[in-house]
Amino acid sequence: MTEKENPNSHSALLHGKYELGRVLGHGTFAKVYHAKNLNTGKNVAMKVVGKEKVIKVGMMEQIKREISVMKMVKHPNIVQIHEVMASKSKIYIAMELVRGGELFNKIVKGRLKEDVARVYFQQLISAVDFCHSRGVYHRDLKPENLLLDEDGNLKVSDFGLSTFGERMRQDGLLHTTCGTPAYVSPEVIAKKGYDGAMADIWSCGVILYVLLAGFLPFQDDNVVNMYKKIYRGDFKCPPWFSLEAKRLITKLLDPNPNTRITISKIMDSSWFKKPVPKS
Repeated sequence: MTEKENPNSHSALLHGKYELGRVLGHGTFAKVYHAKNLNTGKNVAMKVVGKEKVIKVGMMEQIKREISVMKMVKHPNIVQIHEVMASKSKIYIAMELVRGGELFNKIVKGRLKEDVARVYFQQLISAVDFCHSRGVYHRDLKPENLLLDEDGNLKVSDFGLSTFGERMRQDGLLHTTCGTPAYVSPEVIAKKGYDGAMADIWSCGVILYVLLAGFLPFQDDNVVNMYKKIYRGDFKCPPWFSLEAKRLITKLLDPNPNTRITISKIMDSSWFKKPVPKS
């Protein structure tokens, strides 16, 4: 492998064609660098995963799964994988570079108007529906995983916790707890096995609530109390929510996954279908 494998050097050449630049972000197992494909001149985000750390905690299968999921999923509202490379100690994933920042940064500045939130929500549901139709569930949907491109379009990122439908047990339910507490559905917290599609729909409900409210539907300093609120579906819609928005959110945040709204019903709801006003 023609590679200067020095993770600390500011600029390293991978596979003789990718030039690594500055760090864009990092998680427990991976760093993401700005990188350039010198053959095409194209800028990408290069996720560099240390194999040793990953093997130590038994995450290798999950990383492989993330890669195969993201290669399988091609959609305008999903961050695209271009190429995967490996060295003895690292895995390199060249991904679409999304430059508009996190959707979360918009919410931090204050809640969104319903017409603005609707466009993001439509794009989110489009991406999630596409994944579900291919037996892929995200399972960690939250604003931090929702990026914006230069045109302000939504891109869903980080399929690190996603899983294939085939991994269901005989009861047809998924059996691993993952995701971020405030966005996680009651059935995932209960660890009783769950339908990945319904769990994602709950998370979409929390995201829509946050976009419209500027804060979370289920909040408590005590995690146990927060979980109790989630189990009961104990939340209130602020007075500025339109009646149609309240109706939809109540159906999304139904603590019973068997009666929770489906994606086709979401797409058919009056709030979702409302035309964008001409500016």
